[in-house]
This record gives sequence, C-alpha cells and structure tokens, in this order.
Amino acid sequence: MKGAELQKLLGVEVAAGARGLEKEVTSGYCGDLLSDVMANAKEGAIWVTIQSHQNIVAVAVLKRLAAIVLANSRIPDEETRAKAEAEGIPILLSALGAYQIAGRLYELGIGRIEA
Repeated sequence: MKGAELQKLLGVEVAAGARGLEKEVTSGYCGDLLSDVMANAKEGAIWVTIQSHQNIVAVAVLKRLAAIVLANSRIPDEETRAKAEAEGIPILLSALGAYQIAGRLYELGIGRIEA
C-alpha cells in the first residue's frame, strides 16, 4: 500500500515530506529507542514513535523507511521538518497512542503475514 493511501486511511496529518508518500509501505515498526529501530526495522516500514527530534529522519534515511508516524500528538520542530522535507521522508502526526496506531496498521494489512 502506498503511503498516501495509508495516510488517508489512518486520518493523520502530514507534517513534512509529502513527496515521499508515493513510497510503498511493506511493514510496520513501533519503537522509541533509535538503536533498536536501526537494528530491527525493515526497509519500507512505517515507523511509529514518540521521538520527534531530527535524528529520527537520519534513522529513516539509513533504514530506507517509508514514513514516520509521531504518536501522542508529538510535533516535530522546524529543523526536523526541514530535514524530512529535504530527504523526502514523510512525517505523519496522530493524537493516538503508539499501540492504537499499530493496531490500525495491522487491521489495514500492514505487517500481516499471509499463510
């Protein structure tokens, strides 16, 4: 599923990096420890976190993630937005908690393993 379609289905706001919404979302990852995300997130994942500093963009670029969702009404600062715009990494904003967002992603078929 493309990031743009997922953004609409989740009803989340785009804070930065809208041009990156054409990327295919292939899985999801939920975590706030950057080293854990670097070690375990897969290319094409949508990452759910409460971290909002610019290092999240660097991790997303390094891992070739499809998008970042900031949970719990977190807002990125201007430096983070600017970095996401420059790198084409979508930052999406949600008032929901990470657990709720992960559940919605799963319901939409993101991360399900079909037998």
